[in-house]
Amino acid sequence: MIGTAWAADPNAGHGGLFSDPGFWVAVAFVIFFALAGKVLWVRISELLDKRAGAIARALSDAERLRAEALKAKADAERTLSQAASEGAAILQQAKEEAERMQARAAANLQSAVALREQQALDRIAQSEAAATKQVRNTAVDVALSATRALLREQVGSPGTARHIDDAIAELPRRLH
Repeated sequence: MIGTAWAADPNAGHGGLFSDPGFWVAVAFVIFFALAGKVLWVRISELLDKRAGAIARALSDAERLRAEALKAKADAERTLSQAASEGAAILQQAKEEAERMQARAAANLQSAVALREQQALDRIAQSEAAATKQVRNTAVDVALSATRALLREQVGSPGTARHIDDAIAELPRRLH
């Protein structure tokens, strides 16, 4: 409203631009922002530089951590691969050992069966030999007894009996 009053006043044009309070407000505004802007600009640029440095450090740390993580992943994959190959080798070795043990057990079983069979055959042969000897001895004893009895009945003389007794006594030695 003041501006309209001056505009209505015919003498108001004499003071010009420098007498206008709006002009001085504008000049003060520009000077204030020029001075404050310089200080603010310095502080804002410092804050932005600090922020940019922090971001750069964070990025370098992140890149370093990423590289370490990739290295750790490669190490873990290599370790896993080695463990898998070692596991496969151990499994193969265990299978081979089981097959060897199975073959050894089968061979031991066969040898044990063969040994038992041979022992049984040896016992049977011993039993047969003992039985044959016993039958032979019994047959000799029976033959001697029968011969003595027969000769005693047929030969009655005492001299002949002595010769016959000697021959009979010698008979077992000749038969065995």
